[in-house]
Amino acid sequence: MSGNFHSGLVTLFGRPNVGKSTLLNRLVGAKVSIVSAKPQTTRHRILGIRTQENLQAVFVDTPGLTRDIPQRIHRYMSRSASGSIEGVDLALLVITSDGWRKEDDYPLRLAQTASCPVILVVNKIDRVKDPRRLLPLLEELATKMKFAEIIPVSARGGKNVEALEGLLPRYLPAQPAMYPEDQLTDKSERFLAAELVREQIFRRYGQEVPYSTAVDIQTFREEKGLLHIAATIWVDKPGQKPIIMGAKGEGLKTIGKSARLEMQKIFGKKIYLELWVKVRRGWADNERALHELGYGKE
Repeated sequence: MSGNFHSGLVTLFGRPNVGKSTLLNRLVGAKVSIVSAKPQTTRHRILGIRTQENLQAVFVDTPGLTRDIPQRIHRYMSRSASGSIEGVDLALLVITSDGWRKEDDYPLRLAQTASCPVILVVNKIDRVKDPRRLLPLLEELATKMKFAEIIPVSARGGKNVEALEGLLPRYLPAQPAMYPEDQLTDKSERFLAAELVREQIFRRYGQEVPYSTAVDIQTFREEKGLLHIAATIWVDKPGQKPIIMGAKGEGLKTIGKSARLEMQKIFGKKIYLELWVKVRRGWADNERALHELGYGKE
């Protein structure tokens, strides 16, 4: 690493379902945060680390910002997200190319209180059929506050993400790297295994079922080149267990197979995965249960 090295913390924040996790994975160049089409898939604050010759950017992915949701888990998520703009070097406020929504107002208010520069990232421009629509949108967005930059990107397709990456040295301080150059995230493989199971639940089931589930890893050990993982999927109501299980257990088998294949791809090891489904009423609003599942520790 040269003497002209820049490093720092870059937080990604915004309302749910704007593509923050997809953007994080694109910026890091590896899957460190799960994604689905459903809002509020991300529940924890996750660091993704990108190290290049003269730069280390430590990206902070956050749960989507919302207001006035009574459950304790959502209060944890909101506190984690809103606190993520404190003490960072740069903030990326992410919205989508379909224009400003009322739900973007709350993240904007937080952006206006930030003590660091804020770049507005307009994601999902691949959905804009007529590029001429972008210019008036960008002009309108420029009136919201004095952003350091406004950058339109497609996190999924990668369009213009390099332009965003190119701005980072301008805003990150000249200082040594904070993490080893080969480290991609602050989260363990055990944590990621639980997230990958939860990702498949979000992708497979609709309505409230994904939001009523949590995944707890009981066993995580490697023997003779085979990684043994056993996990419990907690649901909030007895009626949700048969939905997850599916007819003759086929639903659970599908979740397990998809999660196992994703784990093998990411961990680079053969996986033996066992899953159980159990009922734990009210876990999402229970302080002790949330603490045991890792919430509120950030």
